[in-house]
Amino acid sequence: MEKKYRLMATAAAGLESVVGQELKDMGFDVQVENYRVFFEGTQADILRANLWLRTADRIKIVLGDFHAETFEELFEGIKALPLEDYLNYDSEFPVAGRSQKSTLHSVPDVQSITKKAIVSRLQEAYHVRTRLPETGFFAQLEVMINKDDVLLTLDTTGPSLFKRGYRVQKGPAPLKENFAAALILLTNWNKKDTFVDPTCGSGTIPIEAALIGRNLAPGLTRDFDVEKMDWFDHTLSDTIRDEAEDQADYDSVLDIRGYDIDPKMVAIAKENAKHAGLSQDITFEAIAAGDWQPDQKQGVIVSNPPYGQRLGEVEEAEGLYQEMGAVYKTMPYWSKYILTSDLSFEKAYGEKATKKRKLFNGQLRVDYFQYWAKRLPKD
Repeated sequence: MEKKYRLMATAAAGLESVVGQELKDMGFDVQVENYRVFFEGTQADILRANLWLRTADRIKIVLGDFHAETFEELFEGIKALPLEDYLNYDSEFPVAGRSQKSTLHSVPDVQSITKKAIVSRLQEAYHVRTRLPETGFFAQLEVMINKDDVLLTLDTTGPSLFKRGYRVQKGPAPLKENFAAALILLTNWNKKDTFVDPTCGSGTIPIEAALIGRNLAPGLTRDFDVEKMDWFDHTLSDTIRDEAEDQADYDSVLDIRGYDIDPKMVAIAKENAKHAGLSQDITFEAIAAGDWQPDQKQGVIVSNPPYGQRLGEVEEAEGLYQEMGAVYKTMPYWSKYILTSDLSFEKAYGEKATKKRKLFNGQLRVDYFQYWAKRLPKD
């Protein structure tokens, strides 16, 4: 029987349930916790999760977990794990560390003891008495202690999953690609409907919408750290990518539009879409949010307008919210989803949201104001 691994998808605060839903849609049983989602899978599943998850940060293998209140317990607990199943005698394995509400609160000491325990285990497993060379494949480990419970993980991803590879240029306050994808997955958008981002900046939201609309795996054009590890079945790399290619939908007609007041940003957005291979699927134009008028009766708007962190900018942002409110009032059959850190947004916009959701864009608390469309009357 194929070996199953205990896996962990990490997520930004507020997006754990979105990652959990993505994994459920892929057929996994999940356990959702703060900042992470646990699931089980084979080597093929590790690669599938890295290729397909739109909203996660990275996929890690849980190498082991145990309770430790002393450095001796930490050392013995780590040393008892079958680390030679994942690391060669010459693997390069830096150890990151975190500790919360635990007796062992000194992170540098926790990292140092963990490293010593791993070295001791590998020296015994590979009958090596000398210092380990660490010239082989790279394996990023992390030891996390929370309330004296230790978790040791191995990162399979490498650079974070938000790094899709298509963004050649970005604007002043870009959204991470996985955060943009989450904003879309939190809407009721169906790819048959018109999708509009009226403040598109460098084009991340429309590009992610096109990836979703075409059912393109967001990690298809990059590789992952697990593919460089000796124990991984390298024949899977081509097999899983071919499988993902076969699932792409190149036939549906998409109506995705990105508008921005700044022509320079529109040029950057077009360049990024071209790099993503999605130029044909998105229309970009330099139009101010307050000047745009829809030519469709229904659709979905997703906007990440400038928040305005300084006084002059705050007034400017509020003026933009008022313009949006005035235009969108005439569009009852459109759903509107607007992200901002301005908690008084509804006042400037002129309407109370149907629902709002608290998220974190990096360290910044933001709210996702959702205005659901009225049902279009039947002719």
